[in-house]
Parts: sequence; structure tokens; C-alpha cells
Amino acid sequence: MENEIRIYVADLSAYNNGRLHGVWINALLDISDIQDQINKMLKNSPEIFSEEYAIHDYEGFDGYRLSEYESVEKVHNIACFINEHPEIAGKLLDNYCGNLEEAKKAVEENYYGCFKSVVDYVENFTSENHDIPKYLEGYIDYEKMGSDMEMNGDFYSIETAFDEVHIFWNH
Repeated sequence: MENEIRIYVADLSAYNNGRLHGVWINALLDISDIQDQINKMLKNSPEIFSEEYAIHDYEGFDGYRLSEYESVEKVHNIACFINEHPEIAGKLLDNYCGNLEEAKKAVEENYYGCFKSVVDYVENFTSENHDIPKYLEGYIDYEKMGSDMEMNGDFYSIETAFDEVHIFWNH
């Protein structure tokens, strides 16, 4: 299914004995439902003593890299965040080294909006906050302003597509 956020959980006992046994699970399910599906998969293992599992594949995490031993709770929480903010969540998580709380905070407190480019953002920001006389507009280098503002740490941008740049303030 396209755009589904899911994980492939493998039975490590079967895997270590040369057998593939696992299940794809929708990561948006309740945590207890995900765990129930994992337990059911282990119970139906071709190996007698199957207790351990690992995430051997995943889809729909928008570039975010899951660890094979990521907790069910963290997988679920990341999946929910990506589902809520599909355009930016994966790249935002990468920006914050996988720190979900910091990524959530960025969306809730620091998100300024989506623009065609950093230049468009700077033009918008400047016109909203300053009355610039028409005769001076031609002298303003918005591209250099944007570059300087970003390099100084005033904001950071996440490009998600052509003509689609998301701006986040750092303060």
C-alpha cells in the first residue's frame, strides 16, 4: 500500500537458522496492537524457542533510519509524527539526529512556513517587519540576506521539493 508507514519484524531464531519468518506491521497501530502482532508472529515461528525479534525493514519513514532494535513505542511515536507532518517530518528528524521531542518542538514553536525559496522567505519577512521605501527596494540583496541569516543561525531551512522550502526559526 502506498504511503503506509510500516515495519517488517523478523523472528531472530528463525533468521539465525536460515529461515525467513516475520511480518509487516502498520506502525500507526496502537503500541499494544503492534506488540500483539509481534507476539503472534513469534508464537507461529517454525523454530521451537522464538523470543527475540528485530526490525529488518521499514517503509514510509521518509528517509528516517530506524535501528533494528528500536523500541515499539519509539517506532510508533515516530510513525505518528511522520503521519502528522509527511512533508517535513523525516528531514526534521534527521536535522535533530532522531530526537523526536526536539523535532516536535520545532514544528510547534519554530515553524515559520513554506516558501518557494529562502529568497522568497526573506522578502516576505522583510516586507512584513519593515516599511521599505520603493526607491530602496532595488538595492536590497535578499539572496545575500537569506544566506547571512541562515549562516548566522537565525533560521534553518528544509527543502522538500522544487519551489518548496520550509523555514524554522532558531529562537
